[in-house]
Amino acid sequence: MELKRVVVTGLGAVTPVGNSPEETWQNLVAGKSGAAPITQFDTTNFKTKFACEVKNLNVCDYLDRKEVRKMDRYTQLAMISAIQGVKDSGLDLETVDKSRIGVVYGVGIGGIHTFQEEVVYYGQHIEAGPKFNPFFIPKMISDIAAGQISIHFGFHGPNYATTSACASSTHAVADAFNLIRLGKADVIVSGGAESAICATGVGGFNAMKALSTRNDDPEHASRPFSASRDGFIMAEGAGCLVLEELEHAKARGAKIYAEIAGEGMSADAYHITASHPEGLGAKLVMNAALEDAGMSVNDIDYINVHGTSTHVGDISEAKAIKDVFGEQAFKLNISSTKSMTGHLLGAAGAVEAMACVMAVKNDIVPPTINHEEGDEDPEIDYNLNFTFNKAQKREVRAALSNTFGFGGHNACIIVKKYAE
Repeated sequence: MELKRVVVTGLGAVTPVGNSPEETWQNLVAGKSGAAPITQFDTTNFKTKFACEVKNLNVCDYLDRKEVRKMDRYTQLAMISAIQGVKDSGLDLETVDKSRIGVVYGVGIGGIHTFQEEVVYYGQHIEAGPKFNPFFIPKMISDIAAGQISIHFGFHGPNYATTSACASSTHAVADAFNLIRLGKADVIVSGGAESAICATGVGGFNAMKALSTRNDDPEHASRPFSASRDGFIMAEGAGCLVLEELEHAKARGAKIYAEIAGEGMSADAYHITASHPEGLGAKLVMNAALEDAGMSVNDIDYINVHGTSTHVGDISEAKAIKDVFGEQAFKLNISSTKSMTGHLLGAAGAVEAMACVMAVKNDIVPPTINHEEGDEDPEIDYNLNFTFNKAQKREVRAALSNTFGFGGHNACIIVKKYAE
């Protein structure tokens, strides 16, 4: 069976550095950090007191107030990104066949705000016996963002969530790509969302010693590939990519941002949280994506790395890139946009895939910020071009996006310039 070609025709984004794809991209290129002191709860007794929060967003500009009350914050952000993406795609919702349009949205944790609120409420009223909000379960569950998006638009095609920690929304985009090229749908609204900046989220990651504690200088805390890195920065947000079968897009005169060339998936099978120290799973997933795309290492110009600013993770990913790409590794641009957005957990892959689409479209590589001269890790090869501190203009024929999740889940997609 001949596989169909899949293109990106719409984008949506709500991130710590912008409440639209355009604003997010401009601030990524400018090297703007989204980190600041946490406003969503009292951090007095917490080791980490800062995060990358979404700012200046009025949810009711997009959603009815009554509906908002039925949604956890992660679902609200997912909905907004999808509304933006569908609008940007130019789909005519009056004439399109909605049975051929699906939704695949990733989330790593889900409705943790709702879970925390309900547990606190129950604890305060435990003597009165079990009493729960009837919306507790449907607000909390990880599939509900995908469900709410399909309900909002009336899309009757494939509809589900992917949950694989930090790889969740890359898996969502990869699944959407496969569904379309296999002919199961014409359009898939794909992406991911996460909002876990709350006492249980931050406290839980603090207990694992996964988060930076650079409380005196939040904007410079996320510093991937620098020796002084001390953990990732918690972030929230959502990203949407509207994927569409090429002939369907052409028939309606859609604008085309880029083409999805291939995907890869693998497992470290090593540890519940740590990356394989030699980057075994990372090597497998990048090779799988290249093979799926029918591309060689010489076809890739940019890698948006997982690059979380953790000790083992950054070292193992740099090793894996050198092993997979050989001499081409030193001709690539590499950057971690997490240095600006923080780590969006289940939404990271979608936002970073969007960054790859924009890099391919605009021939600009966003930087890895916060690296200082003399802050080199002896275990990292700085002959690799990490695009430190300043965006770089160059031809970007194709870009690869890596995401690696707790549990050893690895996912990768390749985005390339669209050409007839």
